[in-house]
Amino acid sequence: MLAKITHNKETFIVNLLKPIDISVPITSKSNPQAWYLDTPKFTTVKNGDWVGSVKDGGDVNFRTITFNPHSHGTHTETVGHITSQIHSINEHLKTFFFIAELVTVTPEALDTADNDFVIKASQFNNVLKASAEALIIRTAPNLEDKKTKNWSHTNWPYVEEEAVVRFRESGIKHLLIDLPSVDKEKDGGALKAHHAFWNTKGALRLDATITEMIYVPDTVPDGTYLLNLQIASFDNDATPSKPILYSIKKINE
Repeated sequence: MLAKITHNKETFIVNLLKPIDISVPITSKSNPQAWYLDTPKFTTVKNGDWVGSVKDGGDVNFRTITFNPHSHGTHTETVGHITSQIHSINEHLKTFFFIAELVTVTPEALDTADNDFVIKASQFNNVLKASAEALIIRTAPNLEDKKTKNWSHTNWPYVEEEAVVRFRESGIKHLLIDLPSVDKEKDGGALKAHHAFWNTKGALRLDATITEMIYVPDTVPDGTYLLNLQIASFDNDATPSKPILYSIKKINE
């Protein structure tokens, strides 16, 4: 199914029958996790003699799932993640299709006591296009264990504040990354990248989002895509999400 879309006076053709799923699901097995929590729990409901498992004689499968959106799989969050008021993702994200730029970067080593690796502003020179509303960061090396890794106590790479300020000033409203956070794991609560992206020292960007713990296969080349940012209807600062990419081709009319 081919569709024609127009954005900022540019026209693109997109094939909606070829989605590229870059989400990492919440599962009962081999689930990624972060922030020192255990894996999600999928618990079969039991009520007297009744059991919510067809395999065990029940009429339906009926499970209670316990998880944390920030810790388990791909999730999308609002500024309510870091403000005293919990701004709801369901309330503030009202459109779901965006022109997105996928960029692969190799975090650079810093001479620090923690052996930090950082994603710098200079790594995005000449790649932030005026038409882009979303930026997707794929970090190298792009190992498949990102989909199952226990990230706690690993001091993952992070995005420097200057880079995030550049994203914000370039008009990027939706930032996606394949790490548990855009910030350093243990930074004393500074959360400089989060604060810079949502502009907490100025006018809050209530309609801007950060999506973390994605996975973009190496078979997907860097470039411009149509992003469908799907979320679950959680009245919370964050929700599990399912970002989908579509290849697009610019046409002249």
